[in-house]
Amino acid sequence: ILRKAKENCDYLIAGVVHDDVLEVTKGRRPVIPIEERAAIVSHIDYVDEVHVETTPDKLETWKQKPFNVFFKGDDWKGTDKGNALEARFAEVGVEVHYFPYTEHTSSTKLRKVVDLLEAEHDLRVEMRRFAELLGEREYSEAIVAS
Repeated sequence: ILRKAKENCDYLIAGVVHDDVLEVTKGRRPVIPIEERAAIVSHIDYVDEVHVETTPDKLETWKQKPFNVFFKGDDWKGTDKGNALEARFAEVGVEVHYFPYTEHTSSTKLRKVVDLLEAEHDLRVEMRRFAELLGEREYSEAIVAS
């Protein structure tokens, strides 16, 4: 989405949402802290500037760091929240430009994968503890059987 955004503007300011805002809006803190996420984004060639978003209100973000085009995935297009965003931005002359939703880079889906990997790791730790009680031979059989 950043490459496509840069193709549609002269100067790209990439917003990176602060951990506290994500905790309020998504109900959990991000896996990678804001400092690291901002540093990663700042090293992407298409990005001219990084702005840490400290509010969930995009109009407030615009007041802190004005821009004239807002790029968003088209999963918002035609929805109540997308229509409200477009109406609010139209009042200050900001165009909302939609790109096809990038399902393969969905942070929600990536988080689910991380959660599954953590659960698998926890299960393996528990299996090792169980194996210590049974002895190594039974542990190997338990792994093969699973």
